[in-house]
Amino acid sequence: MTEAPLIPAPPETVAHVRRPALGYAMVAVAAVLFGVNGTIAKIVLSSGISSLRLSQVRSAGALVLLVLVVLLTRPRSLHVSRRELPLLILFGVCGVALVQLFYFLAIRRLPVGIALLIEYLAPLLVALWARFVIHEPVRRRIWVALALALFGLSLVVDVWSGVSLNGTGVGFALLGALSYVVYLLLADRAVAGRDPMSLLAYGFFFASVFWAIVQPWSSFPSEVVRSDVSLLGNLSDVQLPVWSLLLFMIVFGTMIPFALIVGSLRHLSATRVGIIAMLEPVAGALIAYVWLDETLGTVQLAGGLFVLAAIFLAQTAR
Repeated sequence: MTEAPLIPAPPETVAHVRRPALGYAMVAVAAVLFGVNGTIAKIVLSSGISSLRLSQVRSAGALVLLVLVVLLTRPRSLHVSRRELPLLILFGVCGVALVQLFYFLAIRRLPVGIALLIEYLAPLLVALWARFVIHEPVRRRIWVALALALFGLSLVVDVWSGVSLNGTGVGFALLGALSYVVYLLLADRAVAGRDPMSLLAYGFFFASVFWAIVQPWSSFPSEVVRSDVSLLGNLSDVQLPVWSLLLFMIVFGTMIPFALIVGSLRHLSATRVGIIAMLEPVAGALIAYVWLDETLGTVQLAGGLFVLAAIFLAQTAR
């Protein structure tokens, strides 16, 4: 992106030793953890917690851990000017908060892998924004990627024989993709003058404030959190407290993978990180298949491959 940042870029720091193999491993582990997080979220949602409440808990928990990390490592990075405040509020509400909400609403109604595939249309939508809104040149392969993605999605939702997937779920997944676009565009602009960890801290802070206004903590269903829930699928005989699964989502489904992605940028370019991150929908689908017995037909699997190919082309053309 070529838009001017809202705040000046930070001074150059000492160069770090780049270790590409370590960077690839970090992104791959993060993608797998995000994939596991989708299945854990689906189990938590089956306990009776709403998608809004799950988004609220994840945001608040991640906020606490992120602030602690930033305070221990780079406390001065938490300084914020009035000029950048609107961007951070928009990033937290329209990016962080709504991305989570629409994803949780989608996986209530769709297989985890399908929801992730649809949301990963975001890089293509960013390319369309660049070409037609801010008039940046876009490589030809982006249009090939868009055609592949649209064809793949038509196979995924089985439009040729009538939509067989939950239409509302597909709609929520598409809204999630749009929210992810907002997240990417705002983050791209903000990191020009702010380190990624403090940006995430502010993002989750304003997301938490937003959820506290929408649904006050005083009405939080604490009895559900204290109850046990079945792990569903092939682990249906096992039950765990809902609070333990929420804790897993906060630590292993949010903080650790975010930190791994941010850390990998010290060893890899953003483009390479984006390409390896495409493992997430694959990992999510495989984990849901093994754990939850979520199955896809041959045509839908083929459609998923087309979408993945489209995402790969889009990322290599960034």
